[in-house]
Amino acid sequence: MKDFRELIVWSKAHLLVKNIYGITKSFPKEELFGLTSQLRRASSSIPTNIAEGCGRGSDADFKRFLQIAFGSASETEYLLLLSYELGYYSKEEYIKYNNELVEVKKILSGFIVKLNKTLK
Repeated sequence: MKDFRELIVWSKAHLLVKNIYGITKSFPKEELFGLTSQLRRASSSIPTNIAEGCGRGSDADFKRFLQIAFGSASETEYLLLLSYELGYYSKEEYIKYNNELVEVKKILSGFIVKLNKTLK
């Protein structure tokens, strides 16, 4: 398989995780083991699963890990919305990070569709 660092979708997901770590630093301390931890884990699962899928031996395995990454992206999308609605960060930040996340999901979706076509 390909080196995951060469994939645009991995790069974008990796940057998103670093941004999420940045915003969650200012979350309330009582959220450290709740929303902060869950948002960090869900977001970091996106590039982690892309990387793991690249290390697998087949396109079918790679597709399965991309689907898991897509699920983690959807979870992250909700947690970003929840933390914004709880007032943990600004509207501008929410728009920026949500747009980044939507872009990652679009790329993942296109990648999955492409792999579906090659696997038939």
